[in-house]
Amino acid sequence: MERGNQTEVGNFLLLGFAEDSDIRLLLYGLFLSVYLVTITGNLLIILTISSDSHLHTPMYFFLSNLSFADICFTSTTVPKMLVTIQTQSKMITFAGCLTQIFFFTAFGCLDNLLLTVIAYDRFVAICHPLHYMVIMNPRLCGLLVLGSWCISVMGSLLETLTILRLSFCTNMEIPHFFCDPSEVLRLSCSDTFINNIVMYFMTIVLGVFPLSGILFSYSQIFSSILRVSSARGLHKAFSTCGSHLSMVSLFYGTGLGVYLSSAAAPSSRRSLMASVMYSMVTPMLNPFIYSLRNRDMKGSLGRLLLRATSLNEGTIAKLS
Repeated sequence: MERGNQTEVGNFLLLGFAEDSDIRLLLYGLFLSVYLVTITGNLLIILTISSDSHLHTPMYFFLSNLSFADICFTSTTVPKMLVTIQTQSKMITFAGCLTQIFFFTAFGCLDNLLLTVIAYDRFVAICHPLHYMVIMNPRLCGLLVLGSWCISVMGSLLETLTILRLSFCTNMEIPHFFCDPSEVLRLSCSDTFINNIVMYFMTIVLGVFPLSGILFSYSQIFSSILRVSSARGLHKAFSTCGSHLSMVSLFYGTGLGVYLSSAAAPSSRRSLMASVMYSMVTPMLNPFIYSLRNRDMKGSLGRLLLRATSLNEGTIAKLS
């Protein structure tokens, strides 16, 4: 195989999904629908929270940031995949591939850190309710979100820059619908020891530590809940945490599925579908989980849609 440094590398080929035209059209319609639902649902969450003063609390502030991160996360890979399916042009430049890796990693890490921040918020709300507004003040909330952004960007930048030092073989085919970092490393003709060290370091710092924080927070939460004697208090505590636990389970469950399927059978169809669940289905379901399980969100969303409908009817009446 020929070798060349990053300035000589041509295009990567994203092999993606099936070649059959009927299946391709079906996949295009399915993925486009999922993407539109994801964008619409998360935008509605953001608009609902921003338009209702009753939702201007730390939990919903973090949720709106999570919805924005989900929009960006899925937009990193899905539009390119839709273009590839429609046009059958599988090429992506080296610069385009690096850009995709950077944003995919950054917003994936941001999702992870924001889920940890929300777990901490629930811990304070349930275990220290009398001091909640003092502890979760606007300054701390802003610092937690800003810190999550900075850590995610720095971690993603570190991983992306280490790829620049690699040499690659020609005719590079990525058996995926996006530039997955682990698949890109497999195509390298250089020693990837440093890259693997960086990847494992990021997994520990931005994956294992946040998950440990979430588990610790909920161990304290459940311990506190069990000391609540009121049935109403128990129901409120469980309903408050239920949505977030569902999101954590979905996020880490699909992420673990991607890791296990890749480790068991690299570049397999199972790994491809697990990545679809992780990068598309999870961001789509997040707004539904919160809006359907949260009475405040459902009420505010209903009022927002009612105002929008009334405004639309008024505009049509004036035009007619």
